[in-house]
Amino acid sequence: MTVLVVAEHDKKSLRPSTLNAITAARQISFFHDGQVHLLIAGHQIATVAESASGIDGVSKVIVADGQSLVDQLAENVATQVLTIADNYSHILFLATANGKNVAPRVAAKLDVAQISEITKVLTADTFERPIYAGNVIATVQSSDSVKVITVRATAFDAALASSGSAAVEIARVAIGTGKSIFVTREVSKNDRPELTAAKIVVSGGRALGSSDKFQEVMTLLADKLGAAIGASRAAVDAGYAPNDLQVGQTGKIVAPQLYIAAGISGAIQHLAGMKDSKVIVAINKDPEAPIFGVADYGLEADLFSAVPELVSALG
Repeated sequence: MTVLVVAEHDKKSLRPSTLNAITAARQISFFHDGQVHLLIAGHQIATVAESASGIDGVSKVIVADGQSLVDQLAENVATQVLTIADNYSHILFLATANGKNVAPRVAAKLDVAQISEITKVLTADTFERPIYAGNVIATVQSSDSVKVITVRATAFDAALASSGSAAVEIARVAIGTGKSIFVTREVSKNDRPELTAAKIVVSGGRALGSSDKFQEVMTLLADKLGAAIGASRAAVDAGYAPNDLQVGQTGKIVAPQLYIAAGISGAIQHLAGMKDSKVIVAINKDPEAPIFGVADYGLEADLFSAVPELVSALG
């Protein structure tokens, strides 16, 4: 039994969450003493392939480097995966926007059910995944010959990135489907840590009252802690913060070492995206706020007073 992990990268290096998916793959392969292979699809990705060969637990890195994959369009990546799918018992994707775009296409072409956002491997064919915004953990079992799975990266530890010695194999690049074309990409530039990979995240909610206040209060705290900035859906919907900062079931799933929630009531949707954080600190003037139910430390206070005091105390 061999497990394939479809890597995500920025053409220069692997996205850190790929290492978490590799850990999930290793746990699956353990049950039948199998191997883990890593597929890197893109264009001019030699640097990525070289670094990936050192990941602990990966026995082979498969490199598909061609013009049809330059923009990593979902249709073309799915076609590339399908050229080698017959060699694998499991095909793992990250539960990211990219992974959720490609995985269903692969599952449909293979005529199998997709298993979404697993958080635990029980056996080679049985997994746990959250449903109802994380309020219920479902145990799912699949008898499909090939199991197409998306992995919630925050549920697994990252594999070591420099203790392996995988073989590198160059794969034939599949011809593009022509069903979609790349038009343009707008990338927001941010000097802060990437939200899903940050060790510290500070998030603001609707209680901040305006975009200006959100920036004023949360930026000072984030700067002091070297943290990424997140936001609740309510804050994003109100226009206080951009969409790419949203933490929650319909936003980004995070599990930092420290998560500070300021002015966030703690709706189920938000809790689903951050409750796996190692330490949760909640600041809210409402003593009945649901966020206090999951917080390790709670401060019942007005955030406009408490956050500046915290920044001052940090020196």
